[in-house]
Amino acid sequence: MGVDYICIVCLQEYRFEMNVRERIVYNEIEPCPYIDGNDSLMPLRWQLWKLTPSEFDSSLACGDRRVGKMLYRTRCPSCKACEPIRVPVQTFKRSKSQRRVWRRCSEIEVEEGGVLFTQSRLDMYNRHKHERGLAKNERLMTRESYEGWFSKTCTNTREFRYKLNGSLIGLSILDFGGKDISSVYFFFDPDYAKYSLGTYSALYEIEWMRERGLRYYYLGLFVDSCAHLNYKSKYYPNERLVNGRWVPFPVPSKKEK
Repeated sequence: MGVDYICIVCLQEYRFEMNVRERIVYNEIEPCPYIDGNDSLMPLRWQLWKLTPSEFDSSLACGDRRVGKMLYRTRCPSCKACEPIRVPVQTFKRSKSQRRVWRRCSEIEVEEGGVLFTQSRLDMYNRHKHERGLAKNERLMTRESYEGWFSKTCTNTREFRYKLNGSLIGLSILDFGGKDISSVYFFFDPDYAKYSLGTYSALYEIEWMRERGLRYYYLGLFVDSCAHLNYKSKYYPNERLVNGRWVPFPVPSKKEK
């Protein structure tokens, strides 16, 4: 039974119940996508209406992530390796290597707009996922999956388009609250890997938030033993949600090892 079907049944069953914001629509133990051999539990909670900016800020502060019109956070039975991580944008300091990336990408232009679907976006996503070894035996994403994850949302979701000489080379999907922004996903054309676009997109978005007086830039989950996730700790200072409390991690005395 697919999650979409479960969601429809859930909505029909509870359509008359008032003041209920969400319903759990999937809650099964699965193999962990981050640590081989571990189990994971990430209950999917369907949002019955679009969240206000303040509601979404509060959800982020509780460690939530979004997929489609659902929110989730880790509830793994025997592991606490996943730690939500955020950057206080007003006190963020670029490291020496991050300053080099910032200069290297000086010719890249960024456009802001609503989330769109195009075949070129889908092709770039699939190339990024598979050519960079980020997919564990996953099939190519389809238009339905792309729109279901990015476009169909329970909050204010927008995209930042990274362009070089007029060509789209990277795309950032962002969820906006009132004071905070969550980075949902960033992908880029592998032909432009030399620009370190993943790093640049985070630097640009942090600076964009700083100029507008915003608060936290949420980077998703940090897992120390996962190479695809532990890079997030390089944005200092940062805070990580550990045992229900946001713990500050200041700029280390030696940024470059």
